[in-house]
Amino acid sequence: MDAASRPAVVIDNGTGYTKMGFSGNVEPCFIVPTVVAVNESFLNQSRSSNKANWLAQYSAGVMADLDFFIGEEALSRSRSSSTYSLSYPIHEGQVENWDTMERFWQQCIFNYLRCDPEDHYFLLTESPLTAPESREYTGEIMFETFNVPGLYIAVQPVLALAAGYTTSKCEMTGVVVDVGDGATHVVPVAEGYVIGNSIKSIPISGKDVTLFIQKLMKERGENLPPEDSFEVARKVKEMYSYTCSDIVKEFNKYDKEPNKYIKQWTGIKPKTGAPYSCDIGYERFLGPEIFFNPEIYSSEFTTPLPDVIDKCIQSAPIDTRRALYKNIVLSGGSTMSKDFHRRLQRDLKKIVDARIVASEARHGGEVKSHPIEVNVVSHPIQRFAVWFGGSVLASTPEFYGACHTKAEYEEHGASICRTNPVFKGMY
Repeated sequence: MDAASRPAVVIDNGTGYTKMGFSGNVEPCFIVPTVVAVNESFLNQSRSSNKANWLAQYSAGVMADLDFFIGEEALSRSRSSSTYSLSYPIHEGQVENWDTMERFWQQCIFNYLRCDPEDHYFLLTESPLTAPESREYTGEIMFETFNVPGLYIAVQPVLALAAGYTTSKCEMTGVVVDVGDGATHVVPVAEGYVIGNSIKSIPISGKDVTLFIQKLMKERGENLPPEDSFEVARKVKEMYSYTCSDIVKEFNKYDKEPNKYIKQWTGIKPKTGAPYSCDIGYERFLGPEIFFNPEIYSSEFTTPLPDVIDKCIQSAPIDTRRALYKNIVLSGGSTMSKDFHRRLQRDLKKIVDARIVASEARHGGEVKSHPIEVNVVSHPIQRFAVWFGGSVLASTPEFYGACHTKAEYEEHGASICRTNPVFKGMY
């Protein structure tokens, strides 16, 4: 049976979570935190054993290779034992430790997906501002270590757009607002091609929302165990946060009816096993608010997300702008808070309308311009829109022709991975 007749493996590596599964599926098979736990005692042993005793050194190295975990398993190991150290291979969307990344992929393929990499084509994703060298490393690991028959490295926002959940027709022009755990990108895409010089990146992401919620709860003096506070803040963000339309009205609501809006959080202290409880108040709406009023979180970056999106579209070619405003697609788990898309659409519409009014005033009311349609698309699938887009594209017949093959790699080397043909004949 030929590899092209089997479903491709789709792995979307994000800073916070990795989504993996097979093409043609609607949901990823596994969503695991992008983290690796390594047993330090074996590593130290392999370093300390003297040169003459190479067998001890070799077996310690083998054990270190075997004794490591990824995802939730890694987190629980590091909590229960002090011999394991956690390492995060991806930082702000970029791979920082290639050895750890290779081990991470190894676990994904053999322990989770349980497939033979030689039997499947692979689709991997990358952040929009990744250097070509990084793609070469990825290609090298995939072809040399895992011996895959074919590889395609796709840009995450293009896949989020290709998820095609806006209309029945796959609309390949739009702006993707990708808010991940470690990086936020605003990427304009025209006819499936990324407009590279208009990409905007902002230093506020899902992790910052969690840290801000953690800080608010600490400052209020909530009874939280320090070692568990980040995890509690993350769960509060995922379960209770929402985006409000007016922050002052929201504060008044909480003050008038605290019983209705303030939630209770109960947990068990990991060290002592004693139960604890705390209140969840203003942080429910203040967490996601940092995208719209960043000055409440950071004094270094104060441009709201709607302004960043507007600047991004204004810097794109003029003939694409109307289409870009019309199709603003949200992607990433941090855009999932309730009413996020409504608030974004309202604020963006205000900016666009104000510009039209100012333009008409400049011309003395003689020139009337067509109103610009602003549409922010939200959908339940946006949490793993990138993975789903990859699943859709990898299940088309064109996918196998667009992949770099093992034979090409052997002939030309890793440099073939620097560029990827955009799917031909699809749009």
